[in-house]
Amino acid sequence: MATQNNGRILAAEIVGTTVLMLGGPGVAIFSAQAVGVLGVALGFGLSLAIMAYVIGPISGCHINPAVTLGMLLTRKINGTHAAMAWIGQLIGGIGGAAIIYGIASGRDGWQRGQFAANLWSGEYYGVGAAIVAEVVLTALLVMVVLFTTTRSMAPGMGGLVAGLTLTVIHLISIPVDNTSVNPARSIGAALFADTSFEALQQLWVFIVFPLVGAVVGVIIWLVLDDTRLEDT
Repeated sequence: MATQNNGRILAAEIVGTTVLMLGGPGVAIFSAQAVGVLGVALGFGLSLAIMAYVIGPISGCHINPAVTLGMLLTRKINGTHAAMAWIGQLIGGIGGAAIIYGIASGRDGWQRGQFAANLWSGEYYGVGAAIVAEVVLTALLVMVVLFTTTRSMAPGMGGLVAGLTLTVIHLISIPVDNTSVNPARSIGAALFADTSFEALQQLWVFIVFPLVGAVVGVIIWLVLDDTRLEDT
């Protein structure tokens, strides 16, 4: 039974992260000119909210390595669950980006360019601003997700709250660094970005600092919540 459950966690995180890629970077690549920053932010937030209700009962719907780290540090999941989730998220992030590329490349004259990758150079705010944004906003996301898993959260509201939080995060930071707060999303997009961009060279910021933000989010949660770590 344990093996079967681990397989379902892996599969759920692959599906969920793929949907997040299609609803987030996919909207940015296909429809950004039509829907603008608000539409892209809603694409990310709605994707998370939908998947929370679909795969939440199976894997918790982390679809984000930083969220999984936060859940592991607070002992809400075990190491095997975390490993299956991380593998699934990486596969889903890359697979979702591949699907987007497969669709977009069918359009005559389409050039992949930035491919919704995360950057701090060029039109964005710089590496310092990107680091601050990724730490602070990932901490916010992880803190919110941790609170949605407590008994004080109204039943059925967790997915909606998490989705709205991710929407607000993107509204804040799309102009800063195109918003990561999710290493799997950043890895997937960077692998398909045009080589004339620095997405792969700058990728480390969008892996390291969301994970740092997850630790900060756990600390904030422990300060605000009356749950003791040893009780989780």
